[in-house]
Amino acid sequence: MAGLIIIPAIFISSAILLWFIANKRGANTLFWSFMGAFFGPLAIPFVFFTKNNSSEAKQLYKL
Repeated sequence: MAGLIIIPAIFISSAILLWFIANKRGANTLFWSFMGAFFGPLAIPFVFFTKNNSSEAKQLYKL
């Protein structure tokens, strides 16, 4: 019975976490939120393979 609450909470938390990470990296937040909702915590490592398009990274590489 507790699994009916815990498992969806993990998947929703993964979607929220992936949204924040994708937003910070300049990636597509909607796509990564859906990936988090569908795959759960398994999608978290893959967001780090995306290209870093944030303005902070662009300014860093211009130096």
